[in-house]
Amino acid sequence: MNEVWGMWKKPKMVFLVLVSAGLYAAFLIPFKGFVLIPGITEFRVANALPVVLGLLFGPAGAWGSAIGNLAGDFFGSLSVGSIFGFAGNFMFAYVPYKLWINAGFVSYNDDEPNLKSRRKIAAFTAVAILGSAACALPIAWGLELVGLVPFAAIGSIVLLNNSLPSVFLGLPILAILYPKIKKWGFLWTDILDRKDVPVKGRMSGIGAFFMITSIAGGLAGGFAAAFRAGQSLLYKGFEAGGQVGSLAVVLVAGAGTAGLFLSSFIQTMPGREEHVTYEK
Repeated sequence: MNEVWGMWKKPKMVFLVLVSAGLYAAFLIPFKGFVLIPGITEFRVANALPVVLGLLFGPAGAWGSAIGNLAGDFFGSLSVGSIFGFAGNFMFAYVPYKLWINAGFVSYNDDEPNLKSRRKIAAFTAVAILGSAACALPIAWGLELVGLVPFAAIGSIVLLNNSLPSVFLGLPILAILYPKIKKWGFLWTDILDRKDVPVKGRMSGIGAFFMITSIAGGLAGGFAAAFRAGQSLLYKGFEAGGQVGSLAVVLVAGAGTAGLFLSSFIQTMPGREEHVTYEK
């Protein structure tokens, strides 16, 4: 996670935070009228962007997604849930670039996000879905914790609302943008100092595995506990009733959320020193 803080020393990375936040907010705000859950979320074409921003701009894309989402909330959906939305949208962009690097989805010697092979397209799909889930988990857990919205309902809606545009719109967007970003020297691994670029090694692989299991376990376990509390998926969750603020849901989903954040630090622990270097 060194790059998340180290990037603020680089003016070009700070610029990319502002660009990412501006782009995300610009695509969020016009769709604020297409409400899915009043005061909570809406139809979001902009959800095609965070995964792409994360793969191209790394931590700058993660900060930009979080800040851009918060800026969008000022136009009709600002609430205590915006705190969890900030964390969730940060993870929406952060998880994809971390897993792209560390999870073994792409070849060790060819990890550029250029989508020039079927393996990379499959890898993009995998990290987009995992990033979408990593966004849904802390948001659904937080709203369940404060008793605002049922975990099963908001978790499934956010997961679906994130995954579809991330995969189907994100793929062509990344394919178009990557060559230009690389040519202009704005790829995050070309900007950060070597010491701030993540290393590949045993601990980073363990951290990636822990991240995936935390996301999947927290979301699946949270859904299972929510069903036992009488909740339902999607919009049926608002009609089914059920207990909101269930201790079991809070504990299970909270453990997954904690594991998600802890896994970020595990991936920065010392391991075999092989720094990420996309082709120059």
